[in-house]
Amino acid sequence: MSQFTFKMPDLGEGTVDAEIVAWHTKPGDVVSEDQLIVEVMTDKAAVEVPAPVSGRVVSVTGAPGDKIAVGSPLIVFELTDGAAAAPAAATPAATVPAAKPAATPAPAATATPAKTTAPSMASMPAAAAAPATAARQGRVMTSPANRRRAREAGIDLTTVAGSGPGGRIVRADLQTAAPRQAVAHAADTTEIKVIGLRRLIAERMSEAKRNIPHFAYVEEVDVTELESLRMHLNHSRAKDAGSLSYLPLVVMALTRVLESFPQCNVLYDAARGVLIRHRAVHVGIATQTPDGLKVPVVRNAQALGLWEVAAEIRRLAERARANKATREELVGSTITVTSLGKLGGIASTPIINAPEVAIIGLNKAVERPVVHQGTVAVRRIMNLSSSFDHRFVDGYDAAAMIQALKERLEHPATIFIPTVKSP
Repeated sequence: MSQFTFKMPDLGEGTVDAEIVAWHTKPGDVVSEDQLIVEVMTDKAAVEVPAPVSGRVVSVTGAPGDKIAVGSPLIVFELTDGAAAAPAAATPAATVPAAKPAATPAPAATATPAKTTAPSMASMPAAAAAPATAARQGRVMTSPANRRRAREAGIDLTTVAGSGPGGRIVRADLQTAAPRQAVAHAADTTEIKVIGLRRLIAERMSEAKRNIPHFAYVEEVDVTELESLRMHLNHSRAKDAGSLSYLPLVVMALTRVLESFPQCNVLYDAARGVLIRHRAVHVGIATQTPDGLKVPVVRNAQALGLWEVAAEIRRLAERARANKATREELVGSTITVTSLGKLGGIASTPIINAPEVAIIGLNKAVERPVVHQGTVAVRRIMNLSSSFDHRFVDGYDAAAMIQALKERLEHPATIFIPTVKSP
């Protein structure tokens, strides 16, 4: 028999290394070509790497959390008689499937994105090894949410017998599995290694707060008329068309406002010291997913109608939550909108999604008594919380932009009227 060493593939775009997120095989396992063997993550994408050949695993390099340089040995296979070794210089397309993009960290005010520990690579008892080997003949079948729960609990999914259809692992199976625990000073604790998506978001959030002087601005908006319009539009549409939220209306209003405030639709290239101003408005939508916060992008929002914006937000959110969003759907935003919906609170301080220079946060809309046209009336009020990069957006301009957005939202007919520019 001969051996074949599979090296960390080049995942493109200047990637020099990749982090091990989770191994799906171990020395001694027999795997088939194209069977999932390891999940890795770069700064751009999470990638599931399949086996390039069929054979027995001799050794693997690295544990979850370790970074392996591109071109370094990743896994060694012992090939069966007559099996051909895969090309040593296989291209990424030949060795890995399409990338699952990692999240651009969503800068929602109260968000703490979560992507936690991968299964332990410690050897298992002989009694557990038998079912695990059988399970590894194909990819472990379970939902992304259950994969996350298993990683948080330190459960190796390959040791869990699935009770669902076709051996699929369901939540009840995880509840009966024995999690790995670390005990310190006679107290029950669980050590959670910061890897993968959580590590990436933690690094980027820290970098954004450390390097960007945030100017925060909160404004109260009377959305009574906006709510009336929203309800009317929802009643006028078929029930299967999806309910209209405030989010697409705010995005539509924002695209109109940015026509007068182009300095807020900007990306900062720190390496070159250059501000890149965009005509098109690519709006990032902060989205909570089982794997943490992701920011899918509504491209060219300024060219879309209201229902098109709403449908695109819904489509992208569903793909992000199902971990099916492509890299192209998760990068390239020029400004971000974040909303915590019913959990929105009174105010928040959203963190800028670098390299952008502005972010708008929607807080909870509530009915309360206010002075309206000289009398006390019950109105629906919502606060807009915003943050701007004070290096490039002056406080006056930031406040003026939010005031302009407030004006559009309080008079929602103007959302559908382009800005009239002076001759």
